[in-house]
Amino acid sequence: MIDWDTGRFALTQLLSLIASGHALLYKRDTRAVVLWLGFIWFVPVAGAVMYFIVGINRIKRTAVLLRGTLAHYRAASRAVPCPPERVSDHLPIDASHLGALAALVGKMTVRPLLPGNRIEPLINGDAAYPAMLEAIANARHSVALCTYIFDRDEVGLEFANALGGAVRRGVDVRVLIDATGTRYSWPSILGPLRSQGVPYARFLPAFALRRPASVNLRNHRKILVVDGRVGFTGGMNIRVGHWLAKEPPHPVRDVQFRIEGPVVAHLQEVFADDWLFTTREPLRGETWFPMIESAGPALARGIADGPDGDFEKLRWTILGAVAVARRSIRILTPYFLPEPALISALNVAAMRGVAVEIVLPAVGNLPVTQWASTAHWWQVLEHGCRIWVAPPPFDHSKLFIVDDCWALVGSTNWDPRSLRLNFEFNLECYDGQLAESLGSLFNDRRTHAREVTLQDVDGRSLPVKLRDALARLLTPFL
Repeated sequence: MIDWDTGRFALTQLLSLIASGHALLYKRDTRAVVLWLGFIWFVPVAGAVMYFIVGINRIKRTAVLLRGTLAHYRAASRAVPCPPERVSDHLPIDASHLGALAALVGKMTVRPLLPGNRIEPLINGDAAYPAMLEAIANARHSVALCTYIFDRDEVGLEFANALGGAVRRGVDVRVLIDATGTRYSWPSILGPLRSQGVPYARFLPAFALRRPASVNLRNHRKILVVDGRVGFTGGMNIRVGHWLAKEPPHPVRDVQFRIEGPVVAHLQEVFADDWLFTTREPLRGETWFPMIESAGPALARGIADGPDGDFEKLRWTILGAVAVARRSIRILTPYFLPEPALISALNVAAMRGVAVEIVLPAVGNLPVTQWASTAHWWQVLEHGCRIWVAPPPFDHSKLFIVDDCWALVGSTNWDPRSLRLNFEFNLECYDGQLAESLGSLFNDRRTHAREVTLQDVDGRSLPVKLRDALARLLTPFL
């Protein structure tokens, strides 16, 4: 008969062996493996229990389980996809190397690179909101709108009225708002949408008792598609702060994009998948997916990213773009919290002679995130990357431009939340004219910004350095 002490010892050893085996098999970072093994064996039982609670990343598994067996929809198209070896036919002769990037992204995503697109940048809500409202007002068949934040302010109410007007004209309207994003204003926009008769849904509950990990899974995408033919995407939420001419109390700069051409179907596919996931209602047929004709010179592809089956696709796209860059890398982002692999990639590019330029807000809207970002700067500055900080108003724009011929635009920030937790949507665009236009915008922001040197970062006071370093420990959660 086994006594109590022997049984307890055996159970302790079994728990430690199971936890250690899992860490050895599934932890990618060997340093993390060594630390967890030490904790598991030197703190019996408690170490194994802590590993099972916080050491296992359940975010991806939770997202996959939530989506279940729902199939992703792919629309029919008349456009002939552009193979990687033909990308150079659409670009200047010195940009032929970008075909390697197209091959990489094509292997990661299921969506083809499509020719025949027109992509127009719209600066701030001053240009974007009137264009979006006009498109809704002219809708004849369908309106699909997905956003993270939809405030109940004068701009949000104007959108609610426009959507209600479309419903009354007989247009099929669907609005998807992230559940957390509805809480940025109180009372929320849901009441006006209901009173206007607008069909809406909230993406995942803001608080979930059954699957608490899903609280972190937010839909950060910004997509508007009208009649299946005209699309808008970028980083802009629906709130008055983006419409600078209205002199909002908290102005925010941003860039949105108006899109025509076959790639609009990629926006609609992502919206339809999210709507099906949230409501179980499929959106199909000509109302949502008409045949789309060519509208411009740009090659473009939609890249959906999230903690489900699309896990880390944008991270790999960014790493690939940095790796193939030969002349210039330009990054405009509100939140710069790069992981070690991205830091190494940027540094290697700079040491190869690529001009790596990063423009960030001088004053962030989230102080802790700003402190954590500052704590990362020295790691890229010491190897030749350059950073500028732009004065207020806060710049929420998200641009990534490589060699003046390729651009990544959309909702993704350079932080772990965007690249690992959020559901995001971006477009990769191969178009010298568009990249030149975005480069001019980048240069304008840089001209009005102040360059930060390694000496500036090293010159922070010791209390500020400690504050920033402590904030950096929170990077995975920011």
